[in-house]
Amino acid sequence: MGQQTTVVTPQRFAQGLTYEGFLAQAKVNLDQFRKWYDAFTPSPDDLAFFRRALAHPRGPAKVLALGEDWCPDVYRGLPVMVKVAEAVGMEVRVFPRDQNLDIMDQFLYQGKYRSIPTFVFYTRDMEYLCHWIERPALANKEMAEVTEQVKREMPHASEEEVRAERRKRLLSRWPVWQQETVREIRELIARTLGIPA
Repeated sequence: MGQQTTVVTPQRFAQGLTYEGFLAQAKVNLDQFRKWYDAFTPSPDDLAFFRRALAHPRGPAKVLALGEDWCPDVYRGLPVMVKVAEAVGMEVRVFPRDQNLDIMDQFLYQGKYRSIPTFVFYTRDMEYLCHWIERPALANKEMAEVTEQVKREMPHASEEEVRAERRKRLLSRWPVWQQETVREIRELIARTLGIPA
C-alpha cells in the first residue's frame, strides 16, 4: 500500500540508531531532548489506540525517524514518538538526516523540502504504511499568526530578531503541539489501517 520504498530494507532499518544511541552521538541540545521527553506524557486513550493499531495484522510495528540534534522540531517532536513507542512496544530507529539523504529524499515535504522530524511507519515485515512530517498543522498556523503579529509590533526588527521573539512567544504552545502530533499520527494510522481513530 502507498509508497514503495527502495532504500529502506530490513537490514538498513536495523542499522538505524536507538533513541539512546541517537542522543549519545548528539552534539547539541541534549538538555532539550531530555526536557521535552520528560514534559510529554501520552494519554491512556492514546496508548490504547496505539496498542490496538499495533495488534492489527498490518499494524505499525516499526518507526523510522529522520532527524538532527540542532532542530527544534526534532527535539520537541522526536521524544513524543519515542515515548509512545516505548509504552506500546513499537521499534524505533533514528537516522540522522544529513547522513541518510537517500532515505530523506523519499519523504520530502511537499515533494521538495527535507523537513524533520519525519516518522515513517512500517509493518513487522517492513511494508510501508504511511509517514508524518515535521510538525502538526496547528503549529504551522500558530507560527504564521505569531510571525505576522511580531512583524507588526517590531517593524524594524531583523529576521533573526523576529524568529527569536516568535520562538519566545510560542514556547508555551509546545506541549499542545506535542499532543497535536499524537492526534495527527493517530488519524494518519487510523486512515491507513481503516480503523477508528
